[in-house]
Amino acid sequence: MPLSEVPFSVVPSLPSRKVAAVTCNCLPPKTYGGNFSTRKVAAAFSVSRNLKFLANSASRDDNDATASVEFDDVSIPTDYSELLEQARKATDLALKDNKQLMEIEFPTSGLESVPGDGEGGIEMTESMQLIREFCNRLINPEKATRTRIFFPEASEVKFARESVFEGASFKLDYLTKPSFFEDFGFVEKVKMKDRVKPEDELFLAAYPYFNVNEMLVVEELYKEAVENTSRNLIIFNGELDRIRSGYYPPFFYPKLAALSQTLFPVMETVYYIHNFKGRNGGTLFRCYPGPWKVFRKVRNRYVCLHQQEAMPSLKEVALDILPSA
Repeated sequence: MPLSEVPFSVVPSLPSRKVAAVTCNCLPPKTYGGNFSTRKVAAAFSVSRNLKFLANSASRDDNDATASVEFDDVSIPTDYSELLEQARKATDLALKDNKQLMEIEFPTSGLESVPGDGEGGIEMTESMQLIREFCNRLINPEKATRTRIFFPEASEVKFARESVFEGASFKLDYLTKPSFFEDFGFVEKVKMKDRVKPEDELFLAAYPYFNVNEMLVVEELYKEAVENTSRNLIIFNGELDRIRSGYYPPFFYPKLAALSQTLFPVMETVYYIHNFKGRNGGTLFRCYPGPWKVFRKVRNRYVCLHQQEAMPSLKEVALDILPSA
């Protein structure tokens, strides 16, 4: 039975996390149920976004992975089942092209939602379910024990094992753990060399964006366990646009801001959806190895307005490409 059919009528909540807020004007901050510093998973695991997962989503056809796909013709998915299949095919091709560091980013509160539309804890819970579905599609069962999924903290690993990932063979791990000064927004980073095992082949970092230390640990994971090896790392819904756009002031967060010059240039964005609302709304989309495209919805169908090889900035799309289309 696919995860989307499992009844999650009552699921325990994760304990609250206290993280120092950041005040910036570049991107709208996430809405966390009225409290930016609280991270919790919804008590009721109800996904109302019409997830249309296929009944055989937990299995994978190897022949399909090598099928010829014209990625220049790939368009906005109509549901999350189609989205996950597009992301799976894109990641498969990137792995075959020896891409070691990959990004997957898309909205979880609805295919047409924008950052801030959903409540933070619910979005993270939904991301957890989508990650399980994605891994079921991408990874052959015999390689599941060589796949390590890093959640932001230990309590989320416990929650995942007891709910979405119950019975799964994937290795579940964490990036940070609470410290003595947690009430002041501090957490203790976990040394990646102590978490990684020799048999590990693929790492997936799950939504490492709530605390600024999480992406710094992901960078450490890449440098210590992936770079100059045969391993691969996927950053799944890490909201890296916050860093790209300068949401975190470099003066206060120099290490985080430096990722744009150190980590991001070696990263391949294999699957990406970002929506823009308003009169000149639209969608920035990419499915590897195809180009970056800007779409607009016209009469219930998406029309491609622009495409290019390099990733445009969100500012460029919002202020230049969409208004001039």
